[in-house]
Amino acid sequence: MTTKATKRDYSLLGESGRTAVEIGLAAAEWYHTEIPRKDMKALMQRSDAPAIRDTAIWLGAMAAFAGLGIYFWGSWLCVPFLLAYGVLYGSASDSRWHECGHGTAFKTRWMNDAVYQIACFMIMRNPVTWRWSHTRHHTDTVIVGRDPEIAVMRPPDLMRLILNFFGLFDVWHAVVDMIRNGFGVISAEEKTFIPEMEQPKAIRIARIWLAIYGATVALAITLGSFLPLVLIGLPRLYGAWHHVLTGLLQHGGLADNVIDHRLNSRTVYMNAISRFIYWNMNYHVEHHMFPMVPYHALPQLHAMIKHDLPAPSPSIWSGYREMAPAFLRQLRNEDYFLKRELPPTARPYREEFHNELAPAAQ
Repeated sequence: MTTKATKRDYSLLGESGRTAVEIGLAAAEWYHTEIPRKDMKALMQRSDAPAIRDTAIWLGAMAAFAGLGIYFWGSWLCVPFLLAYGVLYGSASDSRWHECGHGTAFKTRWMNDAVYQIACFMIMRNPVTWRWSHTRHHTDTVIVGRDPEIAVMRPPDLMRLILNFFGLFDVWHAVVDMIRNGFGVISAEEKTFIPEMEQPKAIRIARIWLAIYGATVALAITLGSFLPLVLIGLPRLYGAWHHVLTGLLQHGGLADNVIDHRLNSRTVYMNAISRFIYWNMNYHVEHHMFPMVPYHALPQLHAMIKHDLPAPSPSIWSGYREMAPAFLRQLRNEDYFLKRELPPTARPYREEFHNELAPAAQ
């Protein structure tokens, strides 16, 4: 499984994507830890109760913080409440669209769909486009030219990473995509992963969202106040930092073009508040290996398979202490990546999973 490919081309329409298909990296058979069928069936059991509880806390806390922000609007006392509201709007929505998009958060389908639609609006991700984009992400995780959700290219664009802590880069592209879709245009790259029959839905939703944002702007102008925008739309900017903080750790600095999630994904132990906001996606190797296990069962899954996985980062801070220097080295050598050390109890990965698109760690 080798190729003479040279510089990475992240476009889904480029040479790297075609090469990935030719050499068998696309839609490949991924490594997974063996789990007894009975145990896996129990882990995959869906339940409405945990997600109803967590969603009630999420939306209830948002309503409370928004109410206090409105009450104190016009004084500095509103700031902490709106900042907390922003994180629940602009960051917690990221994990909600993700888990509900998998259809595993709730047992009841309409509940998954309802929360998915709400969260997609908050995070500004078209629910049709991103459902299919994320399907490709799981099929071809960090396969260059195939995965449309690679957050950090090589060499990394550090300015883009910094701007995204304030949502600036992502929101700009989200608005451009929303307007383009609203005018009925599906891009060439979107067509590579959105089925043709689903494309009209993406257009219809973009038009509905544009109408909502237009009404919000009109209300702000009528009231002569930024408050409507502070509550709808702008939280995607000022509340983005937490989902970027945690999201970069998912795959940042690790191998690309391998078909073993132990090598390209990172599990991080996090504090209880971050785990709630993130809906346990800090168990990211486990999630990619078994994406149909609900978020509330991921800690249990981790306990069952950790003997076969690299050691988790013990905290967000320690994850960044590992990842940040890797980004800096990739500025000088884009082929550099962090090689995961497997414990003695782990099954070894096959060397042929590597290829010249992902050279040996430096």
